[in-house]
Amino acid sequence: MTVKLIAMTCGWINGDLGVFLAGETGQIRIPVPAYLIEHPKGRVLFDTGLHPDTQGDLRHRVGSLADAFSVVFRPGEEIEARLEALDIAPESIDYIVNSHLHWDHTGGNELIPNAKVIIQKREWEAGHVAELIEANSFIPANYDHGHQVMQIDGEHDLFGDGSVVTVPTYGHTPGHQSLKVRLQSGGEVVMAADACYMRKTLEDLHLPTILSDAEQMTASLMTLRKLQTAGARILFGHDPEFWRSVPRAPLEIT
Repeated sequence: MTVKLIAMTCGWINGDLGVFLAGETGQIRIPVPAYLIEHPKGRVLFDTGLHPDTQGDLRHRVGSLADAFSVVFRPGEEIEARLEALDIAPESIDYIVNSHLHWDHTGGNELIPNAKVIIQKREWEAGHVAELIEANSFIPANYDHGHQVMQIDGEHDLFGDGSVVTVPTYGHTPGHQSLKVRLQSGGEVVMAADACYMRKTLEDLHLPTILSDAEQMTASLMTLRKLQTAGARILFGHDPEFWRSVPRAPLEIT
C-alpha cells in the first residue's frame, strides 16, 4: 500500500509573537500549511488554508481579526491552485479533514466542492452556537458551504487500515484534532496543526494566548509527546523555522 503525503504553503500570516508563544514580544510571519494525502482508497486534504478573498480586503473576510493579523497571500497559493499544479482536480478530493474551524484552516473549503468534511462533533457544534462562534473567533462563511459532514468523536480511522487516523487534541478550540499518517516507509507523521504551533510549544509546554482550554491543550501536548517518543515525527502547525525544513509540493514527505 502506498500512502503519499505532500505539504503545501497556502499563504502567510503576520502577527504578534506573543499570540503564538504567550509572553514573547516582537513580530512573526507564520506559514499557513495544508496537506494532501493520497491513499489507494481516496484523496484527503488536511486543512485548506486561506480563502482567496483574503488576498484583497482582509477585514471584509475576517472582521476585527484584521486588527491583529495581516496576510501575505498571492494568486497561485490558494489550495485550488496548489492542487492544479500537481495535476489534481479540486473536484477529485474525497475528504477534507479540518483540524478545527479557524479561518486559516477552513478558508479553502469552498474551493473543494465534492469532499466530505471530517471534523470532531464538539468542534462542529461549537461552530454553530452563537456564543461559541464569537468566543472562538469562528467565521461560518469559511466552513458552511453545504458539504457532506461526518462528525466524529475522538480517534477515527479514515480508511480502516490504520494509515490515516485522527487524533483528538482538544484545547486550542473545543474540538481540535490532529492527523496521524503512516507512510509507505512505515514511519508515522503527525500533523499537529494548532495543537502545537511551534517546536518550542511542545518542548517547553509553552502555550499560546489563543486557546479555549489551557488544561486540555496541555494534555494534548502530552499526547503529542507520547506519539513522538513512540517514533512519530511531529509537523508543527505554524513554526516558520521548522517549515523551512519541510519538503513541499511537488516533493513528498518521506
